[in-house]
Amino acid sequence: MRRFLILIAVAVLATLPAVLFRGTGLRPGPILDAAIFGVAILAAGFLLSWGAEAAEQHISQGLILAVVALVTVLPEYAVDLYYAFQAGRAGPESQYVHYAAANMTGANRLLVGLAWPLMVLLHWVKDRHRAISLIPANAIEIGFLLLASLYAFVILMKGRISLTDFAVLGAIFAAYVWRVRNLPKTDDPNEAEEAGPAAALNKLSPARQWLAIGALALTACAVILAAAEPFAEAMVETGRAIGVNEFLLIQWLAPLASEAPAVSIAVLFVLANRAGNGLTAMVSDKINQWTLLVGMLPVAMSIGAGGVSALPLDARQSEEFFLTAAQSLFGLALLLRLRLGISSAAALAGLFFVQVTLAFYFRNDEARTILTLTWLAWAYLAMAMLVFAFNGRQLAGILRTTFLFSAAAIKNSSKEGQTPTPGDRSPSTPP
Repeated sequence: MRRFLILIAVAVLATLPAVLFRGTGLRPGPILDAAIFGVAILAAGFLLSWGAEAAEQHISQGLILAVVALVTVLPEYAVDLYYAFQAGRAGPESQYVHYAAANMTGANRLLVGLAWPLMVLLHWVKDRHRAISLIPANAIEIGFLLLASLYAFVILMKGRISLTDFAVLGAIFAAYVWRVRNLPKTDDPNEAEEAGPAAALNKLSPARQWLAIGALALTACAVILAAAEPFAEAMVETGRAIGVNEFLLIQWLAPLASEAPAVSIAVLFVLANRAGNGLTAMVSDKINQWTLLVGMLPVAMSIGAGGVSALPLDARQSEEFFLTAAQSLFGLALLLRLRLGISSAAALAGLFFVQVTLAFYFRNDEARTILTLTWLAWAYLAMAMLVFAFNGRQLAGILRTTFLFSAAAIKNSSKEGQTPTPGDRSPSTPP
């Protein structure tokens, strides 16, 4: 408990400069502003994640992983929805439209290209296991991610994200939460005792636990709401001040700060011998951002505009969205066997670093950037289709588990989905 209180104190102290800056209107410079408000958002995200993790013992496993994933990425929602709101106020031709799309696509691609491989790398470093295996019920996450990824191509064909898309994507997320709400906890004899700050809260009485969880959530939400606007604006000004394309800073740097708490919780799962839960949390993160975050952009934009409005996707943003959707399909294709191995993780990370490197290399050449995004997207799609073709039985099992709602489907998915792929076997997995 003492260690937990020290961590709480450190996190709260980290938010105080941002609270002071926001309360007094002090703005010494864009770089310092971005650092101060970014650290505050990061610290608030940790407060949220500790509270959400402590609630795990009171809620079904599937639902708590979905809730943790949603709560811990609230900083990302705050920043991106601010850009969308400002886009509504400034008009569909403003740069804020591009910023909203950049932040959303960057956050989604960071999860699949960086966070998923990180889970596998940590699992390998810690236990020398070459793959993270999921339980049969995790087919539900993969099935709903597939549904959301396929719908992304509908948005792409329309060339805009509208309130209709919010309704569809919101329904997909609601169906996902409803589907996982009663999944039982899995008792793993090798599972370590609860790790991290949440272990202290779990020793309190239920009433005190909920009181502490509520206090953490309220404090964190207040800080996030106060820091989102100045952080978002400081990122734009920082890009202009240092001569770096602000679009790229918003796409890649801002999500690093806002996603860090969610990734940290997944890391704690891996370190506590719960690698499957860590990867599932990251997949759930992807689902809620690929549904709710995308769908809420036109809502925020409509509020800013004072009327019904849609987020337009110009040539650059269409290709960014295309690449994000294609990467999603490739990532979930690699999960069809209910495991993510070291070679699959390396492929995701390698392709991610290629796209980031090329984005900065062609940052001043819009035509070359669009061409590069297009070719990378088609490469992702080609590899995804190849993996789908070789895993037809596993795909069928995933769909049965997700949409037939039967115990037999989950059992069959277990038999079909955990066939190891060459080169991705863990030491305990027979040939």
